Amino acid sequence: MTLDEVRYEGRGSVVVVTIDRRHRRNAIDGRTADALVAALDRFEADDDARVMVLTGAGEAFCAGADLTAIASLAPRADGPDGPLGFTRRVAAKPTIAAVDGWAVAGGLELALWCDLRIASPRSTFGCFERRWGVPLIDGGTWRLPRVVGLGRALDLILTGRAVSAEEARDIGLVTTVVDDPVEHAVELGERLAVFPQPTMLSDRASVYAGWGLPLAEALAVEMRFGLAVVEDGRAGAERFAAGEGRGGAGT
Repeated sequence: MTLDEVRYEGRGSVVVVTIDRRHRRNAIDGRTADALVAALDRFEADDDARVMVLTGAGEAFCAGADLTAIASLAPRADGPDGPLGFTRRVAAKPTIAAVDGWAVAGGLELALWCDLRIASPRSTFGCFERRWGVPLIDGGTWRLPRVVGLGRALDLILTGRAVSAEEARDIGLVTTVVDDPVEHAVELGERLAVFPQPTMLSDRASVYAGWGLPLAEALAVEMRFGLAVVEDGRAGAERFAAGEGRGGAGT
């Protein structure tokens, strides 16, 4: 299926969402932002789709906002979703960014929106909007420090310098550097899809809900999410006691 310049492809339990505006290095205008929201809505509504992989066509993951069409993004500034699509939302299910090429400015913020990031060796990251006086408004100032730490985040935000895939891996911005990040992300997504979903989704939701809270409040949040799926956990413990999963099998 094609939603304007955003492709939606089901691959087993994984959905691959591809931004395809190669003539603009996949920079996003208002119509593309709307299409990204539609793709996320479709993913969340499909019980058979358990992981979403976000990527870009051609030589870029995403170069951020299309500065030649900035007026088309202006109406989104105060909306619930975010200027570049869904960056003010937290997806209901796991998301993986498969970066092959440029992930800069708002494109970096889109990658940070995902739970996990996988990159090819040719990938480049950076807050390139620094050169033009454009602010980060798609969650980058909140997510980047939480992914790489405050000092490294301020380095990237203040200098706007380019970060190679290898450095991105070294600082924890990406988890893996591989030649084919989309295929790797799909394979990883399929592995996530076979885990018992209620507890995995509950643990993921607990991470986001407790993020930044004082310890006692965060532990209370964790317990609340855990108690909601305690029966699933009990069933899994019984399977382990009966002999499943010995030696780390299934991980």
